Amino acid sequence: MTEERVILVNEQDEQIGTMPKMEAHEKAMLHRAFSVFVFNERKELMIQQRAKHKYHSPLLWTNTCCSHQRVGERNVEAGKRRLMEEMGFVTDLTESISFIYKAPFDNGLTEHEFDHIMIGTFNDEPKINPDEVEAWKWMDLESLKTDMKTNPKQYTAWFKIIFDKFYDHINITES
Repeated sequence: MTEERVILVNEQDEQIGTMPKMEAHEKAMLHRAFSVFVFNERKELMIQQRAKHKYHSPLLWTNTCCSHQRVGERNVEAGKRRLMEEMGFVTDLTESISFIYKAPFDNGLTEHEFDHIMIGTFNDEPKINPDEVEAWKWMDLESLKTDMKTNPKQYTAWFKIIFDKFYDHINITES
């Protein structure tokens, strides 16, 4: 099996190369990524707890799914692919906003990503992939925001950044 590669980008999200995923995280190289937020008809967000064997942020709660685009893959295509791989369903996605963040982890790896946020809706139960996802649940945004402040160590770095800086771009209750 070939090692997954990430797309290296500059600060304008222009591709400048590719690199094996682990090497990019070891060297803190800026690379393209995405975060998917799926809501139900009650405007609750589906969040997932990352599988316990993940190489970083194991057992932490995060947005519905996230990953890296493949070379030649559009953001929405990548989001739909990963939704199926992690959560066992596909839904229409709309691109929201993009941002750059850098988050070092205790294991020496660093996420340095040009992250594209996408929003979708779904009203059923996912069929989670246990290799990727430990658990899932629906939460309304206000309860989630409160819990994130009370229990910040239970959530991934990028999820907290999105809630802190881009809440208005994911809050579908205001649309």
